[in-house]
Amino acid sequence: MYELETKEQLDSRVKITEIFGSIGKFIYSLIETILVALVLAIVLYLFIMTPHEVVGNSMHPTYKNGEFLMANKISYRLSEPKRGDVIIFQYSDTQDFIKRIIGIEGDELMIKDGKIYINGTQLDETDYLDTNIITNGGTYIHEGQTVIIPEGEFFVCGDNRPNSSDSREFGPVEKNKIKGKAWVVYFPFPYFRVVHHQQYNIDEKCET
Repeated sequence: MYELETKEQLDSRVKITEIFGSIGKFIYSLIETILVALVLAIVLYLFIMTPHEVVGNSMHPTYKNGEFLMANKISYRLSEPKRGDVIIFQYSDTQDFIKRIIGIEGDELMIKDGKIYINGTQLDETDYLDTNIITNGGTYIHEGQTVIIPEGEFFVCGDNRPNSSDSREFGPVEKNKIKGKAWVVYFPFPYFRVVHHQQYNIDEKCET
């Protein structure tokens, strides 16, 4: 009887050891998974993607206040920003903006009769602007005035022209201020979508 009890005790200890061993392996595996996920998230954030929250209505209704986007940081290391691209850029030390590139370096840009002209051609913005939207001038460029976009800089506008502080006020954005090319809207989840970047059928640069 004594020997039987000793054997049962040993079996019980073995089972307890196995249980704790399984728990230990699970915890180790969980910690390892979390660490790998954190490393991947850091790498994605630093080198590949950057998140951005849309604050305000400057891009409404294309991108709404409170939506969250992910921007691709690699695109502009491999190619130059293009007209129609939706970008995230650093506006100040504490604030990033989302806008659409309207003019690229070398473009001759003019605002006339509430419309934007690039290199003498009226920009067709009907895909994302209502036909009754008027684009007014600002501090940087006035109605009827023509400016040439400097090298390495980009003229940006919000899709909600009457309620957007953009290059019409503060001038073109330097390339080194651009953080990334908008890629997907990932929150709120029901509105998940891939960002559409516009293409325009106009001359690349103004002839001089």
